[in-house]
Amino acid sequence: MFDGMKLAAVATVLYIIVRCLNLKSPTAPPDLTYQDTPLNRFLLKSCPQLTKEYIPPLLWGKSGHLQTALYGKLGRVNSPHPSGVRKYLPMQDGATATFDLFEPQGDHRTGDDITMVICPGIGNHSEKHYIRTFVDYAQKDGYRCAVLNHLGALPNIELTSPRMFTYGCTWEFAAMVGYIKRTYPQTQLMVVGFSLGGNIVCKFLGENSLNQERVLCCVSVCQGYSALRAQETFLQWDQFRRFYNFLMADNMKKIILSHRHSLFGGNPVKMIDLDLGPLYTATSLMQIDDNIMRKFHGHSSLKEYYEKESCVHYIHNVNVPLLLVNSADDPLVHESLLTIPRTLAAKKPNVIFSLTLHGGHLGFFEGAVLFPQPLTWMDKVIVGYANAMCQWEKQKPPCQSGHLSESSCAEEKA
Repeated sequence: MFDGMKLAAVATVLYIIVRCLNLKSPTAPPDLTYQDTPLNRFLLKSCPQLTKEYIPPLLWGKSGHLQTALYGKLGRVNSPHPSGVRKYLPMQDGATATFDLFEPQGDHRTGDDITMVICPGIGNHSEKHYIRTFVDYAQKDGYRCAVLNHLGALPNIELTSPRMFTYGCTWEFAAMVGYIKRTYPQTQLMVVGFSLGGNIVCKFLGENSLNQERVLCCVSVCQGYSALRAQETFLQWDQFRRFYNFLMADNMKKIILSHRHSLFGGNPVKMIDLDLGPLYTATSLMQIDDNIMRKFHGHSSLKEYYEKESCVHYIHNVNVPLLLVNSADDPLVHESLLTIPRTLAAKKPNVIFSLTLHGGHLGFFEGAVLFPQPLTWMDKVIVGYANAMCQWEKQKPPCQSGHLSESSCAEEKA
């Protein structure tokens, strides 16, 4: 009986491992949704990562869980240490936004001054390995990089007001972009957002058309587009999403409690009538959002908070070239959410939606069999797309730009 139970347990573990490795899953180029325009044809021709087969490491790279776990645990392999300068920006409500500024390590191939303004994922900052790897790669290609540190995310930076980052608050990102525009009046911007940062940058651009001035393009990677629609999927065990929800909630609890004095005590303008009991017992992001996060901006309900902080209500206002990247095996983003970028790309000529078969959540590791390469497909596709956009701006016909459709061009010629 005991040997039979052990055998059944071993068989079960082996079955789970085989399912996770997903060795028989095919590889293929990304599934693309876009309108046939001169700009999109040029971008797809000039950025080969978007049309060529993405090949993850053979033994484990076809598992979205393992890709996500490796990103979550290590970030990247042999991550570099780019040297930057930390900037501090006082906000009107007493908060202090911080970002790290990294100068290019050489001239850009076009000779232009280009700055990438980067918004990391939930609770992340410029010191995360995946950010350091991407910044180093972009610097070497001639890009200045400005990386937002989410309010409260840096462990050694105290909050100066009873507020921290939320799912869709764009105030700190707007302050960083404003600083870059004032300090470098000749620079043009490439906007980049990872996961939650993708939601923030798309919402920022869509909130006000003035925010799109001097912006060449935007790239969003692995975001979920609608928190309201995502919340139900995060309570499901499909793809172990409920477990990931628990892990992210635990991390958010640690960040919030590390700033408990600034947020909840010893401050004359602290939030009042706040019971921290539900925070200690919370096992999901929704519980934390309902009891803590929504109150930072005075939202009356969780539904209102998710509605107002999701980019799905603003992204249709973005008119600069927009690349939206997701992975089909991302365990955090349910497939139902991908109808949002797919529909947008089918309707708007400035949008390309790229869906890879593999990559997990912010993984996208490449490699032959076992060991991943330091640079990921994600790093390469963002810089490749940015380079293609810069090249387009240099050689485009006079009436064409990322903001003009073919009909607009025809009207201008007439």
